Amino acid sequence: MGAQLGWYKQEFAADGITIKSLQESNDPVEQASHFEHSLPHSFRLGGAVPPIWARAKGTETRVIGISWIDEYQAIIALPESGIRTPENLRGRKLGLPASSKRKDSVDVARATALRGLLLALELGGLEHKDAEWIDVASRRDVQQDIQAPDTQVRRRRAHSYTDTALALARCEVDAIYVKDVRGAETAHLLGAKVVADLGFHPDPHFHINNSTPRPLTVNEQTLREHPDLVRRFLARIRDVDGWARQNPAEAVRQIAQETNWTESWVRFAYGEKVHQSLAVDLSERSIAGLTEYKDFLLKWGFIEKDFSIKDWIDASPLLALSSDGQAKAA
Repeated sequence: MGAQLGWYKQEFAADGITIKSLQESNDPVEQASHFEHSLPHSFRLGGAVPPIWARAKGTETRVIGISWIDEYQAIIALPESGIRTPENLRGRKLGLPASSKRKDSVDVARATALRGLLLALELGGLEHKDAEWIDVASRRDVQQDIQAPDTQVRRRRAHSYTDTALALARCEVDAIYVKDVRGAETAHLLGAKVVADLGFHPDPHFHINNSTPRPLTVNEQTLREHPDLVRRFLARIRDVDGWARQNPAEAVRQIAQETNWTESWVRFAYGEKVHQSLAVDLSERSIAGLTEYKDFLLKWGFIEKDFSIKDWIDASPLLALSSDGQAKAA
């Protein structure tokens, strides 16, 4: 949201530093940094799969904060399937996006769906072996962003759940995982039954997936050579959190504009208190959640090498920011 409000550009303009979001770029090399974290002096706050995968490959990044934003995550089935509870998933066909053919990247969609479906089985006292797993092949080309003439609005050529939703509608599978606004829209469109509500389950363990928690990472070189710039970047994130708490309606409006979703869907998918969830921290809950998710990715072969989440974290920028705040308060 700080980028949406122009606060990062404002913060670093006097330094001659240009701040640009990857979403603004049409350069394939720059876009690849979403997964590789390959651009020098770059920050990344987003889904956990790519930065964990990049770190496991040896990319020199550090986690300087973690956000925890609960969102709509659900396992859905058609009403006529007779599946009403997680226990009913025993022996049923669970749809997974087929493995990507690319060997130089990580399959975020498959990792996310597998995690969600396994959590649903866990809720029902079941395990991986208790269900039938169906790979859902893609019926479309690789997604690319397109831009309508004379607008700044970007849309995807295909919806995130096009393939698995079609498989569900055609009864090729019995249940699928969906998340965020796109997942809620899919469930609504199909008139589907929510078999397991993961995103707002009372136990945060069932929230943990690609988007919860989300690490804020920065290149090690940037942190080593420009610690003050990193601290100032974090300060702007803190400012966004404070501003959102004071301006909840405008915060939701900004999220809607950034994501191209309606405000009502944003509130449905992220809850009425989403404006209170935009901070980053290094709380025990966030670190434990990120560790649990890394362990899941290792166990199921999405990353090949293990590493320590605690060793990946550098708390010094947040500590410095906290010290600055205490000094100003005094």
